[in-house]
Amino acid sequence: MAWSTRELAELAGTSLRAVRHYHEVGLLEEPARRTNGYKQYGVAHLVRALRIRRLTDLGFSLSQIAAMGDADDHPAEALRTLDAELAAAIERLQRARVEVDLILRHAASTDLPPELAPAAAAAKLSDADRAVVVVLARVLGPQGVQTYAELLQTLPNYPVAAEFNDLPADTDERARQGMAKRLTPYLRALCAEIPGLWDFHVDAPGGAHFAQQTIEKAIRDLYNPAQVDVLLRLRPLLRESLHTNPT
Repeated sequence: MAWSTRELAELAGTSLRAVRHYHEVGLLEEPARRTNGYKQYGVAHLVRALRIRRLTDLGFSLSQIAAMGDADDHPAEALRTLDAELAAAIERLQRARVEVDLILRHAASTDLPPELAPAAAAAKLSDADRAVVVVLARVLGPQGVQTYAELLQTLPNYPVAAEFNDLPADTDERARQGMAKRLTPYLRALCAEIPGLWDFHVDAPGGAHFAQQTIEKAIRDLYNPAQVDVLLRLRPLLRESLHTNPT
């Protein structure tokens, strides 16, 4: 019994192009030809083609199949390696499904990790605030991300915070100082409720200094000069407030 290339491809459940590619990469031996020049494939070719098709369906690449050789009809080590890779892929896909479900349920941003996305969506942040959160998610460690998630979850609807978001760039110094003073008790209450806010970059993978520099750069890029000035005035005011009114 001899088959043409087309017949072999049909029996093996593959395509003419695939069979020709198997020849090109040395996976399938070239058959003898009839007197008319057409290839004639035998049972050995069909068995080999079926094996190649089976292994590719399982997830092996053609180079991996070539490395197995013709004689290895039970590549145990390669199968164990593939099984581990498939298990890792399944775990990754399951995590992705959880995140996709979370994003859909909370209408959350796709550029935030699952620890921050729901809280950020619920906090109704300004565009600048949301961009800062994106940067924070990239430079903070697990502890810092969790601390910031707590902040977003407990963020009260405070009028001065909204006023800060609307602060014009040309606000004079007196008004800036006044806003910083009005923000101080609000932020002091948050820091008392979430103590980790004082050093939320302590476990940053790139180091606390790098995280702080990156966050400061983001703030300077995203907020106008008056807002940046107010933020710079806040830290000494907060420390002074804590020193004079310890709780």
